[in-house]
Amino acid sequence: MKITKKKLYTFIQPEEKTVDLFFNDFNEKYEEIQDEHLIIDFSKNFNINLKDLFVFLKVSEKHRNKKLSFIIIVNGIDFDDLPDELIVAPTLTEAKDILEMEDIERDLGF
Repeated sequence: MKITKKKLYTFIQPEEKTVDLFFNDFNEKYEEIQDEHLIIDFSKNFNINLKDLFVFLKVSEKHRNKKLSFIIIVNGIDFDDLPDELIVAPTLTEAKDILEMEDIERDLGF
């Protein structure tokens, strides 16, 4: 897993071969990044399906309850099949846009 701290968020790129391996590594490192906005990028060289995304549901809920963004970048997923607690974007640009919109909502008290 490659973790890059940006000005407004922390960018995470999986380097593991499976979602399960990544999720285990992510859980080990989560304490270090739990107070930051997170964007996880599965768009490059990673085959992930809808079922795989559900392992992030509890972490996403926990993170979002702390008023922090938790966004997953993935291609080829029907976004209508995802629960509202999982925020998914097809590109990094759209993930950044979502982060900005969520910041505005937090500032307005939503």
